Amino acid sequence: MALQFPENVNECVYFTRRALVPKGKIVAWALRKQCPKCKKGLMAKPKKTSPTYDCPSCGYAEEKKAHEAGLAVSVQYVCPACGKSGETTTPYQRKSWNGVKAYVFSCLACGEKIGITKKLKEPKKKGAPVPDEDDDDE
Repeated sequence: MALQFPENVNECVYFTRRALVPKGKIVAWALRKQCPKCKKGLMAKPKKTSPTYDCPSCGYAEEKKAHEAGLAVSVQYVCPACGKSGETTTPYQRKSWNGVKAYVFSCLACGEKIGITKKLKEPKKKGAPVPDEDDDDE
């Protein structure tokens, strides 16, 4: 499966490059969709907080949720568990993974679940003690 790598970041709704501990790497992107009405322009948000995606060519507008439901995140990776590389796609929808929201996919070689979190979000460690908030020194 050959994924279409973007030539420019402006072609993407989402793009990231990450290094995973100890030996993994991820490059992930979600390409902007072509306008379903005129088939000429790429749909984009006029402002970051806009509730719609608009076509710059014909002015067609589509709601954010409906538009993002049709997007997919393409991923090129080196698995941190087995060290093998691969390519895959996952829906453009963050799911809960190790206590944080992330785009989640599985390694094609070993089946390890790998998550792409928002920057600076660390997944919770397995087996880490949960601090007690009910402890009162009386």
